[in-house]
Amino acid sequence: MQLFYTDVFVLPLPAGHRFPMEKYSRLRESLLASGEFSESDFHLPHAASDEELGRAHDAAYIAAVSQGLLPEKAQKAIGFPWSAGMVERSRRSAGATICACRAALAHGVGANLAGGTHHAFRDRGEGFCVFNDAAVAARAMQAEGRARRILIVDCDVHQGNGTASILRGDDSIFTFSMHGARNFPFDKEASDLDIELPDGCSDAAYLLRLDEGLNTAFDLARPDLVIYLAGADPYHDDRLGRLGLSFDGLAERDNRVFSRCRDAHIPVAIAMAGGYARQIDDTVRIHATTIRHAKRTWG
Repeated sequence: MQLFYTDVFVLPLPAGHRFPMEKYSRLRESLLASGEFSESDFHLPHAASDEELGRAHDAAYIAAVSQGLLPEKAQKAIGFPWSAGMVERSRRSAGATICACRAALAHGVGANLAGGTHHAFRDRGEGFCVFNDAAVAARAMQAEGRARRILIVDCDVHQGNGTASILRGDDSIFTFSMHGARNFPFDKEASDLDIELPDGCSDAAYLLRLDEGLNTAFDLARPDLVIYLAGADPYHDDRLGRLGLSFDGLAERDNRVFSRCRDAHIPVAIAMAGGYARQIDDTVRIHATTIRHAKRTWG
């Protein structure tokens, strides 16, 4: 299984910043320590080019990010200040999902050990998201002739509003977002399929709605490729989550997504998306379980 990592590209953040950047390097360390992966499974991705980004983002926005011309208000909406490291990491994160898609189409599964930046719109970023890696990667696979119809299954606790906005009206890419009804973003966009969940939603209720959503999404999307945003933030002790899922519930969520893809012979590219547990070890455990289960599913 090919895994693409970006944690070596440092993103300078102010002291006390809420985004847990440490989780990415600790995830890679956890997977190596598990004994199920070797150094040869981990790969540095390329930095997404202007051409690749431009299939999902406005040229003026790409230039403003790249040249450090984002207004202070735009930087505040993203959630961290501009830096050369921010540009490099954001391009590499989009590149990692492109690489994960290529790996999935070749071998059944691939993963970006970051990504899931689904709050980035065509002309702006927000919510810790600069470039929308899922939209960029989906359009790249189509441009490269590798996939014609793509399904984005977004199980981050927050709605994939940027993804929905960028891909609205594109019948070849189906967006399915399953998220907390009362959580960020408070002004939601319309995905092709949205399932909104109440605060405190339990494992059983979540999995029931997930099965319903997957049935509908697969029937309508008829995908050649799935891009799965496996957020750790539906976890009951996530600081930004509001839902009530356990470790076992999240593992079963992954199992149902992977089983559906495997049984239908549809490759899946995974991105980590959000995770803000009070104990960072919990977030790392959830993400690592997703990757380890994917490897066991596809061998």
